[in-house]
Amino acid sequence: MNWGDTAEQAAFRRSVRRFVRDAFPASYLPEPDAENGLEPEDVGGYNWPADVRGADPTRAAGARDWAAALARRGWIAPQWPRRYGGAGLSAAKAFVLHEEVLRAGKPGVNGLGVFLLGPTLLVHGTAVQRAEHLPPTARGERVWAQGFSEPEAGSDLAGLRTRAVREGEHYVVNGQKVWTSLGQHADWLFVLVRTGADAGAPRHHGITFLLVDARSPGVTVRPLTDIRGAAPFCEIFFEDVRVPVGNRVGEEGRGWYVAMDTLSFERAGLGAGITFDRTLTGLIAHLATEHGPEQLHEEWDHGLRGEVARRYIEVQVSHHLARYTASREPTGAVPGYEASVSQLFNAELHQRLARTGRRAFGANSLLWRGDDAPMAGAFTHLSLDAVAATFMGGTSEIQRNVIATRGLGLPSA
Repeated sequence: MNWGDTAEQAAFRRSVRRFVRDAFPASYLPEPDAENGLEPEDVGGYNWPADVRGADPTRAAGARDWAAALARRGWIAPQWPRRYGGAGLSAAKAFVLHEEVLRAGKPGVNGLGVFLLGPTLLVHGTAVQRAEHLPPTARGERVWAQGFSEPEAGSDLAGLRTRAVREGEHYVVNGQKVWTSLGQHADWLFVLVRTGADAGAPRHHGITFLLVDARSPGVTVRPLTDIRGAAPFCEIFFEDVRVPVGNRVGEEGRGWYVAMDTLSFERAGLGAGITFDRTLTGLIAHLATEHGPEQLHEEWDHGLRGEVARRYIEVQVSHHLARYTASREPTGAVPGYEASVSQLFNAELHQRLARTGRRAFGANSLLWRGDDAPMAGAFTHLSLDAVAATFMGGTSEIQRNVIATRGLGLPSA
């Protein structure tokens, strides 16, 4: 399949490059020692939700200005209809836009709201919900976080225990969520709760999808520190939190099916191949410098060249998987098993790429930062990020089950 640009797409790509060059705020500089989130789409030195909600006024202003520049063109959520603040772009043009922003090393805006919650509301939300939540999200004014995982319900999401009891026109929510990415910066949360199920019914019955104002009384957010010393996620406690029934997405008790579509959007992984490409290109360029070989492990001439070549091929495969997933969207279909193929491949590639960097630099790959750290410690950070790669967004085992049952038509266990 030929993924080359058409003449129209090539012209659009040039216009995006000019826009990024001219519109990105000069004062919004990357912070080299700051830790990003854990997603492959994150850009080194930036974390837009943390920046825009942070205490540094210069970074906050830069993040707001960047969001405003994108929003004026509808480019925060480029595929959304114009009436909701999008640009109505085709999937192909939206992919080009996302690709060029990442290749320029600039951050995307409002990723969880744009790539997960927004498409979910476009499929399952009411007209009132879309009108209330999509425009401010597309302007970068409403930041979202995803409240799915719980202490005993991560990959086994159907085991969640957070409960919502209906009282008149409200649900009263009690329970706990954990590993909520960027939850400490969010204005709103999209949350799965248990509203009841018939005795003997499957566990995924009786789950409901709610939109929760993070400032509601009874919501407590506690950041969690990860292996790198950063806090990209948090735990959230709900104590008698009252949520209007109008904030329910889909039918009561059928939130599992709404959430499965949300996870399909999450797993599409449109930016992973681009980020991995930039990382590997940086490694190759570093090894070609006069200082690079001094930091090379002695195994360079014992198969490492071939390993780097394999990573290069795999990065191209990742990019093609992303293009294929994007090409499915004009049909109106929610990303299906092909999103799990992309998630699985990218998660394991993330870990292989980290191992290649460790092999290239040997003991120097343990250096965190400083002048002696190869590539400013990029592969040390990548290695620590990669620990979680094969269980974020659903474990590799879950992805294989999705591919087997939904893609290959095999019977479920």
